[in-house]
Amino acid sequence: MRNKKISKLVDPSFRLYFLVGFLFAAVTVRVSIPLAICEAAAMAFLWWYFRHTAQKRREGIRQYIDDVTDDMTTADKASMLSAPFAMMVFRPDTQEILWSNDSFMQLTGVREDIFDNRIDDILPDFPTHWLLEGKSECPETVVMGGRHFRVFGNLSHPSSRRGGQSLLATTYWTDVTEQDSLREENESRRPIVSVIVIDNYEELMKAGSEASRSAVLAAIDEKISTWLKDSHSLLRKFDRNRYVLVTTEQEYQKLLEGKFSVLDAVRSVVTEDGVAATLSIGVGKDVDDYETLYQNAMLSIEMALSRGGDQVVVRNRLDFEFYGGKAKSPEKRTKVKSRVMANALGELISDAGQIFVMGHAHADMDVVGAAAGICCIARKRGKKAQIVIDMEDNVAKPLLSKLAALPEYKDAFISGNDAFISAQPGALLVVVDTNRPDLVESEQLLDACNRVAVIDHHRRAANYIESAALNFHEPYASSASELVTELLQYLADPTDLLRAESEALLAGIVLDTKNFTMRTGGRTFEAAAFLRRAGADTSDVQRLFQSDLAGMVERYDIIRHAELVHGDIAVAAVEKEIDRVTAAKAADELLTLSGIHASFVLFKNGTGVNLSARSLGEINVQFIMEKLGGGGNSTTAGGQVNDATVDEVRERLLAAIDEYMEE
Repeated sequence: MRNKKISKLVDPSFRLYFLVGFLFAAVTVRVSIPLAICEAAAMAFLWWYFRHTAQKRREGIRQYIDDVTDDMTTADKASMLSAPFAMMVFRPDTQEILWSNDSFMQLTGVREDIFDNRIDDILPDFPTHWLLEGKSECPETVVMGGRHFRVFGNLSHPSSRRGGQSLLATTYWTDVTEQDSLREENESRRPIVSVIVIDNYEELMKAGSEASRSAVLAAIDEKISTWLKDSHSLLRKFDRNRYVLVTTEQEYQKLLEGKFSVLDAVRSVVTEDGVAATLSIGVGKDVDDYETLYQNAMLSIEMALSRGGDQVVVRNRLDFEFYGGKAKSPEKRTKVKSRVMANALGELISDAGQIFVMGHAHADMDVVGAAAGICCIARKRGKKAQIVIDMEDNVAKPLLSKLAALPEYKDAFISGNDAFISAQPGALLVVVDTNRPDLVESEQLLDACNRVAVIDHHRRAANYIESAALNFHEPYASSASELVTELLQYLADPTDLLRAESEALLAGIVLDTKNFTMRTGGRTFEAAAFLRRAGADTSDVQRLFQSDLAGMVERYDIIRHAELVHGDIAVAAVEKEIDRVTAAKAADELLTLSGIHASFVLFKNGTGVNLSARSLGEINVQFIMEKLGGGGNSTTAGGQVNDATVDEVRERLLAAIDEYMEE
């Protein structure tokens, strides 16, 4: 700002010299009238001189325009000077206005002394960098005099015979006020279709008397109606627990500003048995036809339910957006679905010429356990499955060594590259313990196989494996091993399982439930009982999780770096590379501290940073990890940030935690 004021003082300006001359003349009158007359004459001479030089400059720029338009007719030249759209020529380096036509003068309201102003005096916010970057159009809409303008322009050099002058910028100003107004009005009226679902309708209908159940539904209807009271929208109930909402972009923005308060309002509706109602909302937007909007809304509601419900999922033109989803989701699963999925998986395996089983990269015991269960199902059907895994980069080496020693698993383990090379048309790929294509062991193999089955318990991410022949996705399950164990109960007998396979599956369940203390439901114990009948030895499973003294020392060194955030969140940032298992165990142990509800461990991994997150359930660590590109479920999550330092990722993590707590 000071530089601008100084530059204005040194710029040649009529007003400056008039002011200087007036001050000198006024002061000198008291001393000597003849001297004052001389000064007034000097002022008049200065006025004439600079008026004359300004006129010469205008004539010079007109001459320049004549030079660059020699092939134009006289009528064309006159048209340019009095064009209906505004034109202005200035110097980008000094911001000095050299010439403009009458249309531009009318827009600015500055006529006589416009050439004594700089462009940043008249339009302080007008950007000029785009011209120097070689662009022909201003990237921003320029507002001047309450009107909107698209500005085009180009740089040029003056004629060589005038030599020594800097670049000149010629700009053309097109009024787009009406177009912008129509576009904004059209966008504000763009239709949006939403589907609203009462998540736990069946659970609500099991509680209390008939009168109380009717009262609960009436209360939910009243909460939704109150939420939309001032909204010019259409709401209709088309099923016992489903509503369709048709609104506009303008009204949707109001609902968004209110952070979809209906979620909290409906959660306050509680049955006589203490069951709180929850809603999920799927939104389809940024599409012009209603059929596609409704399809996107149904995709969004499916996504919301697969992530545990009690949230809003928005499907826009490019991606999904998520709001809410903090409530702890009750277990909602039926054995009917498991039986149907088991039959479908059995048929896929029977028809497949090749069978590959693949989990996420850096495989853990849940991946290996689930993969071993699929191998048992394939063996029961007379087929051999191969497990796609990196035998070096994993955290389940004791379990892999135990399986590799079995004759049934000879040549069963294969790398991603070898599997991709050997894959044939008609091969079946079973993906376990992940639903994200960017996290699998081999994306090439995933793209090469046209028949894919997905078995996963994590909340569905925005980018998930689409067009799967089978999708057994249960976010209420404790682990992928639990889901595979349920399938085994319909496809094999306990005697068909090898002891090492049953222990691998039980190890996967123990890992993800933290010894049956987290995310554990009735079905989890049923799966564990089945594996116990199949020969799993709990003491052998426990030995798989033993660590050495060095690992324990390193684990407690991580805990020593922990700091408290918001009073109940522990964050430990370590400026060195450590083992993933050690970091995960450190995050688990931080939860054993009194008053800690969530923990995060950050550690260096090459040029990036890895994160391990754990929670007791009150805080949804998946939502926080998704803001950093990670994922998981509400109590166990992780992520990786490439090309960043530990301090940078720590700051981003703290910002994500703050944002989550504010919401």
